[in-house]
Amino acid sequence: MNRTATLTRNTSETQISLEINLDGSGQYQIDTPVGFLNHMLELFSRHGSFDLKLSAKGDIQFDDHHTIEDVGIALGQAISEAAGDKKGINRYGFFLLPMDEVLIATALDLSGRMSFETNYQPTQEYVFQSNYEPVRSQVNDFPTEMVKHFFKSLVENAKMNLHFQFLNPGENEHHRVEAMFKSFGRSLRMAVGYDQRNLDQLPTTKGKL
Repeated sequence: MNRTATLTRNTSETQISLEINLDGSGQYQIDTPVGFLNHMLELFSRHGSFDLKLSAKGDIQFDDHHTIEDVGIALGQAISEAAGDKKGINRYGFFLLPMDEVLIATALDLSGRMSFETNYQPTQEYVFQSNYEPVRSQVNDFPTEMVKHFFKSLVENAKMNLHFQFLNPGENEHHRVEAMFKSFGRSLRMAVGYDQRNLDQLPTTKGKL
């Protein structure tokens, strides 16, 4: 059984098409105008063992905000759709991940409710231009201020609880963000995995997730 979703999201700001298979093998085709986001989604796909095909175009001539945000929205919606009625799944997933000097604890709950908590704070290292205006902190072409916004947009649309806690924040911004995407993939993989003792039951006493 393959739990899949195919989604198209078109607005005046972005055009996104997405296919996901929660029971895949970590194959991916990612094409957005934000190179670092492509890499992070590839890591999510591979470490979650999700097949992910995603194409996005956006109004990056103005800013990359809409593209990154809408990819998060679309991915959250696709995860929710692919998970279906959630019968027989573990529901909870967690992972403790070292990424060189960074150590992150990630936990999530496919509860049908939204909550997002993290102690992640982007490095406040601003480069000042000649006019003394600060430039946003970025990893390559990805503004670090968008990390939390991406995951919050995803969580709202996937209707899940997601917690990222850095036990050691380390020194490298690339490592911090990469640790979040890898551990999210690993945690979601556990959450959507099947509980072999309760395949015919929902993991709740409420009767619905």
